[in-house]
Amino acid sequence: MASFLKRWKDGLARTSRATFSQIVTLVGQSEVDEHTYDELEALLIQADLGVETSLEVIAALRTRARSGGITQSQDLMAALRDELISRLATPPEPVFTAKPSVVLITGVNGSGKTTTIAKLGKYFTSQGLSVLLGAADTYRAAAVDQLQIWAERLDLPIVSGQPGGDSGAVAYDAVQSAISKGKDLVIIDTAGRLHTRYNLMEELKKVHRVAGKALPGAPHAVWLVLDATTGQNALPQGRAFKEAVQVTGVILAKLDSSAKGGMAFAIQRELGLPILFAGLGETVEDLQPFDPQAFVDGILNSA
Repeated sequence: MASFLKRWKDGLARTSRATFSQIVTLVGQSEVDEHTYDELEALLIQADLGVETSLEVIAALRTRARSGGITQSQDLMAALRDELISRLATPPEPVFTAKPSVVLITGVNGSGKTTTIAKLGKYFTSQGLSVLLGAADTYRAAAVDQLQIWAERLDLPIVSGQPGGDSGAVAYDAVQSAISKGKDLVIIDTAGRLHTRYNLMEELKKVHRVAGKALPGAPHAVWLVLDATTGQNALPQGRAFKEAVQVTGVILAKLDSSAKGGMAFAIQRELGLPILFAGLGETVEDLQPFDPQAFVDGILNSA
């Protein structure tokens, strides 16, 4: 348990230092008054929680204070922790009933998508599932090469196509290969695309349809990788991908490199999607199932 909590604390150190350390200092003052709540509201907004979430948290804290539930600084800290945790849903454990189950991974270039796929392959292999990777990001040769290198390191089978080739065909072949080999899970990389490029989003929809032709009911999940270093700038991406291909969950990559981890609250509120995993470091073991309590304790640097 200690190593688990340390991983979260270390991974969220930049976010904690950037703004939440100021929140901890403010809340730790001996006297709690109206000025405290005003300052706390400003700091929560600065921490990238989003205006609406910040206002809701402050309103809830004021309500608690009026009822006598907050009289000292330690009461305020405990109440703040509770309010933050309550705004992050515990994600459902991924359950794959189809064999093979097909997961499409989407996201813009530079989001950490390809590396995240390798980490997912490692994670689900450690859970006892047999995994096959599909390198359908044919628009970027480096993405195919990168995933092939990861597949070799992790000893995972991979299906890939030629640079510039038909990404839908790669997705189809990957699913068919998984069926023939009796694999439990297919994780398919899709071309990193700007959410504002209509033609590329249409291509992503095509990959989604083709997966269903290869195996009725597929894809069984569509996960969006968001770069935590971009903060709330990731929200328009999330809305566009959710509308285009029915995204079912979010993976926050690069949390360890970000000072904007507070954007997790805005994602939960604005997109209404569960945060399934968080990238807390460079190694393949550093992708962790999202844990709201560990996340909040990490950004507050709680023991």
